[in-house]
Amino acid sequence: MKKYLVPLFTFLFILLLSACTNDSEVEEAVEEETETGSGEDLTMSVLATPNSLDPHAANDQSSNHVNVNIYDRLVEFTPDLDIEPGLAESYEQIDDLTWEFKLREGVTFHDGTDFNAEAVKTNLDRVRDAEVGAPVAFLFELIDSVEVVDDYTVHIKTINPFAALPSHLAHPAGSMISPAVIEADYEQYEDGGELLTEVHRNPAGTGPYTFETLAEGEYVTLSRNADYWGTPAQAETFTFKAVPEDSARIAELMTETTDLIYPVNPNDFAQIEENADTKMNETESVRMEYVGFNTEKAPFDDPVVRTAIAKAIDKQAIIDEMLEGKAEVADTPLSPAVFGYSDDLDRLEYDTEAARQLLEDNGYGDGFTAEITVMDRTAADMAAYIQEALADLNINLEIYQLDSGAFLDYVGGGDHEMFIGGWGTVTLDADYGLYALFHSSNIGTSGNRSRYNNSEVDSLLDAARSETDMDERLALYGDAQQILLDESPIIPIYHPSLLTGLREDIEGYGQHPASFHFLKDVHRE
Repeated sequence: MKKYLVPLFTFLFILLLSACTNDSEVEEAVEEETETGSGEDLTMSVLATPNSLDPHAANDQSSNHVNVNIYDRLVEFTPDLDIEPGLAESYEQIDDLTWEFKLREGVTFHDGTDFNAEAVKTNLDRVRDAEVGAPVAFLFELIDSVEVVDDYTVHIKTINPFAALPSHLAHPAGSMISPAVIEADYEQYEDGGELLTEVHRNPAGTGPYTFETLAEGEYVTLSRNADYWGTPAQAETFTFKAVPEDSARIAELMTETTDLIYPVNPNDFAQIEENADTKMNETESVRMEYVGFNTEKAPFDDPVVRTAIAKAIDKQAIIDEMLEGKAEVADTPLSPAVFGYSDDLDRLEYDTEAARQLLEDNGYGDGFTAEITVMDRTAADMAAYIQEALADLNINLEIYQLDSGAFLDYVGGGDHEMFIGGWGTVTLDADYGLYALFHSSNIGTSGNRSRYNNSEVDSLLDAARSETDMDERLALYGDAQQILLDESPIIPIYHPSLLTGLREDIEGYGQHPASFHFLKDVHRE
């Protein structure tokens, strides 16, 4: 994984000054450069604009990519994937059910509201409010109460022991929103409006960028927060522009119409890397791309059908032939980098004849017709490969491609039969990687788009959330993964390399392995 780079122009500037002045003057000059930023307007072309600028209202890539730059969290993931204090200066577990967070003083939200313990309570109470219906509430449902000890001390009490709490708070859903905007959201609801709408219209966090403007479906522009409590962002403005077509994003990068593009199809990697004016950033990921089934619809309500299809898909061939090798086979829903991953499982091996026999022995030998829904070019290419593979089993697969928003609505609503989806275990803990995707309480937009309902899996995931013995947690997650492999509500296909295209002079970029971008230090060399 690439790490932040020291800006080259700053380095040269230091060398120049050191030849003609003393150390204190150099330090003052560098500090002034950091405080004033680069003054540049940067643009990133992406698949779509956010579905919501309210981090409690959305849990999709397009939203998280923007929201992590507007908002801060109590704790943060570093580019090296450690958890470090963010808006909390320190934190500790003071008993089995209580975590204490000491907060930074002197931090204000973009609208001038003070950040303090009451703000933390307001946020965590709101995201857990059943009336609000936040799709990310499952991340915090083990929180029993949030207590204000003093202006800058908070106690978060959990229903059961919850070892994964800090990693959940580092998720974009743990972003701190101005209490004033949250109050406005409740007020407009009382006047007949809809909850989870006001923050999207007027987002206010404490992050390095402030919200400037949004043209739905076209672009969203952020401005540098000059009063940021930490090291301010480099760019003066940062615009995310919706460019759904891969070829169009590449054309914009090549012609300097944009500074960065994401995602990049692996088949386009060489074109960008070999061009003198552009370059590629490749990051190992904890994302999983998968084929999902609607387990409530026949014939996909039968595990036999799902297992047979899983056996008919050559995952390595997809990686080699379609992704230029820029991925790793996904044997389970979890990446090996995620806590809870198990390599001691009975995996489903690629075996077309075994798949055929399984279907014939269970009354599906004559085949059937089904639809598979996809969202982008890479998924469409994979669907075409799967379509060809399943044709040998008398399964006629019809491919439907929708844009990002329509796809999420369609698949989240349960109208689909098969689909190709992706999930990044942002927290690097199996609770998020498995609970959201497979627990029956999360059927729908929260993550369980396969609509899978298995009481044994529910029990294992519930137990693992509250287990404090790490070895026992691993065992529980191993048992759950084995059932998921045996019943195949989804077929894990691969863990992709995250590919971002950049102009050659762009420096300071980094990416979290769940895909969202570290943009505060991005600048032109």
